[in-house]
Amino acid sequence: MDKEVRTYLTHSESETLALGRKIGQAIKPGTVVSLEGDLGTGKTVLTKGIAQALGIHEPITSPTFTLVNTYEGTKTLHHFDIYRVEDPEELYTIGWEEYFDNYAITVIEWGNLFPELLPPGTLHIKITRHGTDIEGRIITIERQVM
Repeated sequence: MDKEVRTYLTHSESETLALGRKIGQAIKPGTVVSLEGDLGTGKTVLTKGIAQALGIHEPITSPTFTLVNTYEGTKTLHHFDIYRVEDPEELYTIGWEEYFDNYAITVIEWGNLFPELLPPGTLHIKITRHGTDIEGRIITIERQVM
């Protein structure tokens, strides 16, 4: 299988948010997105943009301690943050696999911590800081092409 890779450069939180909206407009229900990057790189900001594109108007917060938040808009969004998960069994306890259905979009912050738990076809988005630009981000989107 080949990979399709696209890279974007954003210079502000508002540009990262706008890219999230663009991603949210392009993805379909059933899509799983793994957001990968260091603390403070903009994973939640990107998720906020995706949520806006899905018609979700309530505040989006990172579910660091609750593991998952579900939001309803024109489409359903399941938003995971698995940063504090130490044992994958914690995820299975809350019904991890039930969140991967054809009716919702699932975004997983820190998905790279347990890559073996991600379903095939997961869209991987890696966010890194851009040099000395405090707000600059390099956002790389990878997906498998069949």
